[in-house]
Amino acid sequence: MMNASGDEFNPAEDSVNQDAPFDHARLLELAAMRMPFGRYQGHRLVDLPERYVVWFAQEGFPPGKLGDMLRTVYEIKVNGLEYLFEKL
Repeated sequence: MMNASGDEFNPAEDSVNQDAPFDHARLLELAAMRMPFGRYQGHRLVDLPERYVVWFAQEGFPPGKLGDMLRTVYEIKVNGLEYLFEKL
């Protein structure tokens, strides 16, 4: 895969991607956030099983910051972007 400058691009090795459509600090916060209730209480949101996050997407995300974070985890998981958290 080539990046905009024509160089070989590997997102798993590119720790600082200037064109990234996300905030690095928010990714770090997301990587550290834990599920505050339920069956997976205490688990990091990024480690929740995909089926559990999909269930929230179907039934409705909780309000507030937790819901926003779970929405982001949902998008990451359904789009195969889990590698974003491998080095965090």
